[in-house]
Amino acid sequence: MEFDLSVLNKENPYNINIEKFIEQFYGFIQINHLYDSAIHMIETKLEIIDSEFQSNFSRNPIHNISSRLKSPESIANKLIKKGIPITAESILSNLHDIAGVRVICHYIEDIYQIAHYLSMHDDIRIIKQKDYIQNPKPSGYRSLHLIVTVPVYLSTGKKVVPVEIQIRTIAMDFWASLEHQLRYKTKNNVPADLSKELRSLADTINSTDMRMEDIYHKINDLDDEE
Repeated sequence: MEFDLSVLNKENPYNINIEKFIEQFYGFIQINHLYDSAIHMIETKLEIIDSEFQSNFSRNPIHNISSRLKSPESIANKLIKKGIPITAESILSNLHDIAGVRVICHYIEDIYQIAHYLSMHDDIRIIKQKDYIQNPKPSGYRSLHLIVTVPVYLSTGKKVVPVEIQIRTIAMDFWASLEHQLRYKTKNNVPADLSKELRSLADTINSTDMRMEDIYHKINDLDDEE
């Protein structure tokens, strides 16, 4: 795509630096492609892990994989809050959650197995981990959060890109999705009694997760006895 800068500069009543704007514009397009490629790399690795489980153990630990890229508005707001210039370089240097992958598992133990197998890949480095399963948020939210870096090979060379991975069970995702919807339904703070009820439901769902996992192991034991 080519721009006729002479025409643009004539029609520029706000004295914007057109060349700088176009440079940043292309920079954001390249960043979008870079992070989208990083997501694809992570998703491919997860799919391979899942298919290997199917081959070795006749079951899939992963129920679903989804991904997202932060919107330009969200990226800009985050940089502004941090007092950082809105540039392609700032994004690469300061933000680790632009690319996000969510992994929904069947059982709690699957979460830790997936994280373990990812960590065994030579080209993946876990730079941050937050375990909201062992240490739930005050709201009751549970999930395992990882910030990893993955290499993306471009025509210009290798780029190491951060990706946020959230791993949770179906039950945890059910609660988190509805809780998020309920909180964003109102502009007001959720009353203390309702927050307490949401936390209680999160605990109930966690108990159900654990009981389902226990049943799963007992059924496996029956099969092993045959």
